[in-house]
Amino acid sequence: MKLPWMSRADRRLWKSAKTVADLGELMARWLEGEIDSRPGYQPRFGPDEETGHLVPTLAGLCRAGYVTTCSQPGFAGTGADGMWWEQRAAVELVVTDADLLHRLVDAASAAGFITRINDHRHGGGYQDDAVVVTTRDGEPVTAFGGRISRADMAIQWPGLDRALYDQVAHGTYVSIVAPEYGTAGERLWVVLDFLTGLRREDPANPWTTVIGEQG
Repeated sequence: MKLPWMSRADRRLWKSAKTVADLGELMARWLEGEIDSRPGYQPRFGPDEETGHLVPTLAGLCRAGYVTTCSQPGFAGTGADGMWWEQRAAVELVVTDADLLHRLVDAASAAGFITRINDHRHGGGYQDDAVVVTTRDGEPVTAFGGRISRADMAIQWPGLDRALYDQVAHGTYVSIVAPEYGTAGERLWVVLDFLTGLRREDPANPWTTVIGEQG
């Protein structure tokens, strides 16, 4: 499938990815502004401005084997439309390695975050319902989690190597959501930084020792 308006060089780059590690590295480079376009996203656009401060955390996750697909910071305040908006800090990732999946879920659960798992393995798997992450004047606007249809999966990952597409299309999609709305939920990114080793110096954090031992 040709990606509209994506440069030929970018199309070749994404097509060249053969492993989840390759895909994670390319996603990290897109987050960091080194690549103009990514599959399933508006061509020649980088991450939304509101997620700029999340880039180090998201890139770290991608390079650690967790390929991020969507994220938002915690926020509470008046929007451009004059209405009251509230957001939970949240991230969705696709994981294909069982050990990495367990580490992610264990870390999120230990920190008190909401976890939604949608397993797309061949033959079906566990499917959690979506959780609301954004409200406008108290009314739900967006949600993370929920099963992804085959059609939507193809829209999300066009242009990949066929074997790699098969891996990510049948991976486990995990949504980690702060239980609280607003900036208090930004603690999510600290926990994820310890998981990937981006942060290490905090003896009070139970994951510091584990990550340090694994290098």
